[in-house]
Amino acid sequence: MTTARVPGLPLGEAKAAADEAAVPDYMAELSIFQVLLNHPQLARAVNDLLATMLWHGSLDARLRELVIMRIGWLTACEYEWTQHWRVATRLGVTTEDLLGVRDWQRYDGFGPTERAVLAATDDVVRDGAVSAQNWAACERELHSDKTILVELVSVISAWRMVSSILQSLEVPLEDGVAGWPPDGCAPAS
Repeated sequence: MTTARVPGLPLGEAKAAADEAAVPDYMAELSIFQVLLNHPQLARAVNDLLATMLWHGSLDARLRELVIMRIGWLTACEYEWTQHWRVATRLGVTTEDLLGVRDWQRYDGFGPTERAVLAATDDVVRDGAVSAQNWAACERELHSDKTILVELVSVISAWRMVSSILQSLEVPLEDGVAGWPPDGCAPAS
């Protein structure tokens, strides 16, 4: 197992720090939070932001997971891809759709809504903002629902941030977790 640039807290210390920071104990089992809990207030803020979108969001969970998987692929973030592979498959997202995000423009399984959302994701990762053309497509496909549009941009931005944290701090996968499911194929560098 590789070591993060900032070592993660041992599990017992991470759970104690999580309790003090009001972060759920199960989050302390994840390598990312073992590292983030070196700064408990920040760990709580990150947890609250992500949990809001994961458990209380308005954006369709399948679309959210496709966005996160696309970010993991575009940024070559093994941890993000691997963790959200597990989340997405538990939510019923098909293997074909998850693999489809690798080259979504050529994948026939996505309709106009997925294509709009994935194009917006590519824009934010590449340029830092959604282009006017792709914003119009998202408005059309998401029925100009302001709550969902704000959440879409927040999901893209938050998990892009998470990818940067993971890669900058070199957060390793948890012991025994194989990277880049289902086939071990990573993006070309």
